[in-house]
Amino acid sequence: MSSHREAPEISKDPVADNTDVYAFVSPDRPDTVTLIANFIPLQKPDGGPNFYEFGDDVLYEIKISNSGTAHADISYQFRFRTEIRNPDTFLYNTGPISSITDKNWNRPQFYSVTKVVRGHARQLLAERLAVPPVNIGPRSTPNYAHFTAQAVHNLGAGRRVFAGQRADGFFVDLGSIFDLGTLRPFENLHLIPSAAAAGVNGLQGLNVHTIALQVPIRDLTRNGTRPTDVLDPRAVIGVWATASRQRVRVLTDDGEIEGHGGFRQVSRLGNPLFNEVIVPMADKDRWNALPPTEDDEFAKYVEKPELAGLLPVLYPGVFPHLAAYAKPRRDLVAILLTGIPKGIVPGFQNFTGPTLADLLRLNVAVPPSAAPKPLGLVAGDAAGFPNGRRVFDDVVTIELRAIAGLTIPLVDPSFKPDAATSVIEDGTSNTNSPYLPSFPYLGTPAGGYQTSPGVPGV
Repeated sequence: MSSHREAPEISKDPVADNTDVYAFVSPDRPDTVTLIANFIPLQKPDGGPNFYEFGDDVLYEIKISNSGTAHADISYQFRFRTEIRNPDTFLYNTGPISSITDKNWNRPQFYSVTKVVRGHARQLLAERLAVPPVNIGPRSTPNYAHFTAQAVHNLGAGRRVFAGQRADGFFVDLGSIFDLGTLRPFENLHLIPSAAAAGVNGLQGLNVHTIALQVPIRDLTRNGTRPTDVLDPRAVIGVWATASRQRVRVLTDDGEIEGHGGFRQVSRLGNPLFNEVIVPMADKDRWNALPPTEDDEFAKYVEKPELAGLLPVLYPGVFPHLAAYAKPRRDLVAILLTGIPKGIVPGFQNFTGPTLADLLRLNVAVPPSAAPKPLGLVAGDAAGFPNGRRVFDDVVTIELRAIAGLTIPLVDPSFKPDAATSVIEDGTSNTNSPYLPSFPYLGTPAGGYQTSPGVPGV
């Protein structure tokens, strides 16, 4: 979760594993949208001497659909290249790294950014942009926070980009929720009960690798304008991210891996938890390889999600109304596959049309909230998930409550949600370094030296 190790094959290829996607109108630059795609899940900060890095052999992309077709009308492509300055040492760094250009850093990475607009020629926006080192410790990477500003690169015309290690901003009780759907604050009500307890953030102390892009709203809309009317269909964009590898990988005699042939998608992500929780295990790898335009074949899992059937079983007597509800879940179809049409939530819509596709839909005419609420739209904050996704949005709680029936009355007023629906949660919050108030928004990654081993459970 959100998409950490979510499918059998991609869990074996973490460098290409897309963990989270965020899209929101930038609170400090409201004429821009920030797009974030995270990769390489569950990074233990002290995992050296071969620390985590982007894959030179992976094509990373952030894609935008603004035509209502679920096709990628705009794609930003990122390619990385790793260099070794001193081939005669095993060390990642041969002294303190004072800047992202410091020669003491023995294994720097650089990347290019290319914009692809459907039907137009590719546009190289920048190349040989420097990635910051990972956070090793106070001697190797002293005052790590200063690397963040150094690694924010201007692309011109109001565009900025960052690529590098960050603290994982997603939070979820991994140890509990995959133990037969246990939610610690409510485990006294579980089929196999134990005393209620506080939630535990399973991602505490772990890092990810982030690609963050901030671009003017005009760059993303279908007609190159900045819409101000929330009900204007042109104000809505769909966002997702992918990772692709070349079709053939050859292991050479000297141990190197060579790629051949065109690129094939191996990972994608739009809405949080879609492949993780909605798609059955046997279909997860196939889902990762398909474009969103093929998602109509997965609509049956949204209309009748497995978790909605499990909740009344795992929590006997807690969800009787949900257990009795047999209609297709049109509320989840709207939230996850089409966007919410106007007329359902007063003064709001993020509808992209009838094409069923897992996209993170953002209405760019909704301004940033002056008093943001982590529960987003269900708490009355239209600037939050499922209108795009901000780094602090509590998407686990939002989706748990939606699947438990909180949003059914939006499309079926005859349904009365169970009392537990409005309070169900996994009980976690961000326990990694604080989010930043400005780009790239995700917090400073945890350091290797500063990391203490956890206490194994028995």
